Amino acid sequence: MSEILKLGIPKGSLETATLDLFTQAGWNINTRSRNYFPSINDPEISCALVRSQEMGPYVANATLDVGLTGQDWIEETGADVEVVSELVYSKASDQPCRWVLIVKNDSDIQSVEDLEGKTVSTELMEFTKRYLLERNINADVQFSWGATEAKVVEGLADAAVEITETGSTIRAHGLRIVCDLLHTHTVLVANKQALLDPWKSQKIENISLLLNSALVAREKVLLKMNVASKDIDNVAKFLPSLHAPTINKLYDEGWLAVETVVNKNDVRELIPQLKRAGAEGILEFELRKMVR
Repeated sequence: MSEILKLGIPKGSLETATLDLFTQAGWNINTRSRNYFPSINDPEISCALVRSQEMGPYVANATLDVGLTGQDWIEETGADVEVVSELVYSKASDQPCRWVLIVKNDSDIQSVEDLEGKTVSTELMEFTKRYLLERNINADVQFSWGATEAKVVEGLADAAVEITETGSTIRAHGLRIVCDLLHTHTVLVANKQALLDPWKSQKIENISLLLNSALVAREKVLLKMNVASKDIDNVAKFLPSLHAPTINKLYDEGWLAVETVVNKNDVRELIPQLKRAGAEGILEFELRKMVR
């Protein structure tokens, strides 16, 4: 019987973004309604959908060999797992998320110290308790099953510790951010015993490599262009690359084919510069993976 790697996919807010990342990396994971065991186009992997909050303990106790979850939930649960790689993506972007202290706009709470004697609502309960204890702040930290922001709006709590990417929802509810408590991102975590198994360790390393290469590729594009030999020095000075642009001769000896990988955010400024420097037939290509 062939070996199987047990992989945990985070159910909930990270689910869609994680499935998209695996697709880009080369694995198609298909979920079905009310089914917690998605299919995957890899006979060496079995998948399970698991809440991010529970992923760490399941990996730690070997129910799963490897899984993806937020760094915040590893800190919250104290799960004894190995962080294989840090994957900076979230439900809406490829940016880290923030756990922030929020209060009503007219609240007199201006700093963490002002929480003394106050009630704080949060889903990240153990972390919040430790955070306040380390600062000798006595507050009543209450677990929230959801709608945490609403508890502050309705006066059920003086403050809340809530996760956000942009802060727009917080502001829309008439709340303000006092300060950041924790920055978090997705991590690939593995069972420590699984990493001692040569086959599982290699499989986990492959997954890590391809997921990271997919994330790196999202920030880059490939540019191709034709450049007259007389203009190549002017064009080349605009072309950053991992090492140097690739330059090949065309059938017409007076022209060169040039290609290079550049930051996606730079393209808007770069293409007009290349055109003015003498480049022609400029093409831009999306990348699927980029292994450095």
